[in-house]
Amino acid sequence: MSACDAQPAATTAGAAGASIAVTASDNACQVSANTAPAGNITFQIANQGTKVTEFYLYGPGDRIMGELENIAPGLTRRLIVEVAEAGTYQAACKPGMAGAGIRSPFTVTGSTGKGTGANAQLTEAARSYARYLASQTGAFTDETKKFAEAIRAKDVNGAKAQYTLARIHYERIEPVAAKFGDLDPAIDAREADLQPGRKFTGFHRLEKDLWVTGLQPDSAAIADQLVADVTTLGRKATALPLTALDLANGAKSLLDEVATKKITGEEENFSHTDLTDFQANVDGSKGAVQALRPILVERDPALVSGLDSRFADVQKLLDAQRTGGAFKLYTELTPDQIKQFASAVDALSEPLSRVAEVVAK
Repeated sequence: MSACDAQPAATTAGAAGASIAVTASDNACQVSANTAPAGNITFQIANQGTKVTEFYLYGPGDRIMGELENIAPGLTRRLIVEVAEAGTYQAACKPGMAGAGIRSPFTVTGSTGKGTGANAQLTEAARSYARYLASQTGAFTDETKKFAEAIRAKDVNGAKAQYTLARIHYERIEPVAAKFGDLDPAIDAREADLQPGRKFTGFHRLEKDLWVTGLQPDSAAIADQLVADVTTLGRKATALPLTALDLANGAKSLLDEVATKKITGEEENFSHTDLTDFQANVDGSKGAVQALRPILVERDPALVSGLDSRFADVQKLLDAQRTGGAFKLYTELTPDQIKQFASAVDALSEPLSRVAEVVAK
């Protein structure tokens, strides 16, 4: 917040339909306009810093209205956010993808009955995804309870098997995971990404216990807290407000995370079960796109064809890495195979980047 005070104030208003430029650096977040009319608001974020950054538009209570993660240095990315009601919001950049971010007030004026939320077809898309979300979070809760039971019973082999089964459902809902606030890092933070003073909890702490250090005296307590957090997430999921643009942006952001982090094997650093996560992420991105499919078919059938083709390319590579119904460990892949995955994900990211624009028409 203090860094925000040092930067020049943005006082102009964003015109309806115009892009608002955001210049991000390692210690500043300059937004070219601090107000815009209600409706679809487009931000064009340029990362001129040396760290990977994120951009968020927060509503009251830090509700995430829209987010764009994994913006590498030198890149410019676009985010379209639907904001239907007037109010005071906050624009934020997060250099290093950590902390509360460098924030500045952002005002939305007026209201709209013509945004994506009021369009029957787009509203149905959000409802369709909400049903998918409910089914995945329900299964996630059930499988996490079984995982915790194995931890408490000190059944290491059983817990290892259940670890992968539980995480599938969380990886599938990652297009909207950040909307659950602090529950996301409590459940899924990796040790390398922990903020100073934050305790290592959740799946990856237990992953380390199972595959590296052995079960610890507090492993059962960590498992119990994980069940509590996952149960809370499931409850919140039933009331999570979603728009069609949330799905479009989430599907793209998830594949960006795959391309920048998961393709390197960082996610499952102890168990090396990254390909199972990778498959679940593809499923989750497809789930979001599938909810939007009737809209995309009507507005841009060529885009749908391109998406189907690129998803199929990625799936073919994944299928080639199965042995006996399970995926190989990530450490068993050759450098060439990893490059093939990276190229296929990059190719898929291109048509995914156009989905939000089509939805916002």
